[in-house]
Amino acid sequence: MRKIPVQGVHHITLTGADRQTTIDFWEGVLGMPFVFEQPNLDRPNEGHVYFDPGDGRLITVFTDETRKGTPDRTPTEPGCVHHLAFSVSQAVFAQTVDRLDERGIKHSGVRDRGFMDSIYFKDPLGLLIELASYRFEPPAGHSHADVLICAHRIRVGRGDHHIDQRHLADAIEEIGAARDSLSNDRTAKDPYGG
Repeated sequence: MRKIPVQGVHHITLTGADRQTTIDFWEGVLGMPFVFEQPNLDRPNEGHVYFDPGDGRLITVFTDETRKGTPDRTPTEPGCVHHLAFSVSQAVFAQTVDRLDERGIKHSGVRDRGFMDSIYFKDPLGLLIELASYRFEPPAGHSHADVLICAHRIRVGRGDHHIDQRHLADAIEEIGAARDSLSNDRTAKDPYGG
C-alpha cells in the first residue's frame, strides 16, 4: 500500500448563492480577481465562477440565481468546513480592522495566534473567513511550514504551551545554522570585546 502525495491545494469549491453576490464578495471585498466562469459541468443549471486568491491557485463558487443566501453561521459539525483562511501582508493586516469597519462588517478584532495575527468575519452566506498574517518570513529556500515544524519541536522540548516569537526566532536561527559555511566554528561570538 502506498500514499498518494499531494503537492498543494489545487482549488477549493464552495456552494454559493447568486452570481453577483459571489463576485461582490470574493472580488469586491477580498480583492480576488474574477478570472473566468463557465457552467457547472455536473449541474448545468448552476454557474461556476473562478477567482485567484493571490497565489495563482483557485477559489471557485457554484452559483444559482434561484438560491438566496443567509448570513447564519454555516454548519460546523464533523465533516463540515469550519473556516477558510487567507494570507495578507502585515501592511494590509494593519488596515484590515478599519477596512472592515468602513463596510460595517462585524469581525473578531485582532487575535494573537503566537506565530501569526488573525481577524475573523463571516461572508454574506455565513461562512467564517480568516485573514491571517505571519509574524515572520522564512529563510531563503525554506517555507513557513519548515519554520513552524522546527519551532514546534523547540516549543515541545521546552514544555511551552504554544508557538511564540522566541520559538520562531530560534527556529530561524537553527535553520540558518544548517546552511553551508566555510567557518569551522559557527557559534555566537562577541566581536565587540565585551
